[in-house]
Amino acid sequence: MACAQLRVVVLEVSPQPVALIYAACRQCYSAEFAGDIFARPSPPAAEKEQFIRRIVASGHESPLEHVKFTFAVEGVSRALTHQLVRHRIASYSQQSQRYVQETQFDYILPPSIAADPLLQQEFTRAMAEIRQSYNRLLARYKECGVGGEQATQDARFVLPQAAETKIVVTMNCRELIHFFQHRCCSRAQWEIRRLAGEMLRRCREILPCVFAGVEAKCAALGYCPEGEKFCCGRYPVKEQFFRRASSELPE
Repeated sequence: MACAQLRVVVLEVSPQPVALIYAACRQCYSAEFAGDIFARPSPPAAEKEQFIRRIVASGHESPLEHVKFTFAVEGVSRALTHQLVRHRIASYSQQSQRYVQETQFDYILPPSIAADPLLQQEFTRAMAEIRQSYNRLLARYKECGVGGEQATQDARFVLPQAAETKIVVTMNCRELIHFFQHRCCSRAQWEIRRLAGEMLRRCREILPCVFAGVEAKCAALGYCPEGEKFCCGRYPVKEQFFRRASSELPE
């Protein structure tokens, strides 16, 4: 049992993502068949990427749905995946605590706890005690002649939200932008914000024409939609933004 570390691996990206998005975009404005547009080598890739940048900037995002990314993620907590699966335009395959025994489960240590020796001592003690309780439950089930799935699926009820889990995530580019806009926000919970940052970094490396300018939602809006109570101060709140904009209009 140890403190787990985040790891994100891109398993797959839709083949020829630039050509695919370009063909889908052009189909909206062209009498040509997208199959012919996709197969044609011209214009050069750089020109296609520039066209896609303009389309993304304009807010025409539906063609982005045709390209998907699949990520393998480990070193995250059950607390994180409870948040992650709320993004519903996605596919998930998560390690099951029903079938995989957690006799030596790793855990996620929050930075605020790691920064304080007494908090960390209490946290690690609790993790060790839960592990011992879990193993005692499994041992008792075995004594009673109960094993396998039945024992594991009920013993898991004592496991903490901090328990490390692994998950495969597939999202299309449009949903990824939505995910990043919400989860890269400073108001997002620290662990899922860290995951979003790692995923965004990889998306920018692979498909910069789509993701180079993607940030938290306030960056796109020019104001903070969270309201005055939750605003981090990076941008003005919505009311201040529009009040300032209206005051600058010519009379």
